[in-house]
Amino acid sequence: MHIPAHVPAKDQSRFRNKKGILSQNVLAACTFDLQFIFIYPGWEGSVSDSRVLRAVLDDPDQNFPQIPQGKYYLVDQGYLNTEGFIAPFHGVRYQPYEFRGANQLPRNAKELFNHRHCFLRNTIL
Repeated sequence: MHIPAHVPAKDQSRFRNKKGILSQNVLAACTFDLQFIFIYPGWEGSVSDSRVLRAVLDDPDQNFPQIPQGKYYLVDQGYLNTEGFIAPFHGVRYQPYEFRGANQLPRNAKELFNHRHCFLRNTIL
């Protein structure tokens, strides 16, 4: 997630995210009972989500919680599908408003997956 940041003028270009807002890119993980178990703040807003995750996973000193066998973290479209992490299908309807109205139910397996992924992920936001 991106959290607004106040930084010195000399650092602002690094902290400007793709929407042009000064922010920190913060990685957070929570359990199935919605308890935060890992927070990694401080990355510049311009840094990609996947890069932040890779830095955490590559550094054993970060103590990222082990992913139980057969379980996965839901991640947003800024991440890649990797072992233990499931992102939604790109280019397939995802947002709740895209499924509102008559005849707007998921039409195939990918849309159904994205629809359910969105609602599970939005539970913690």
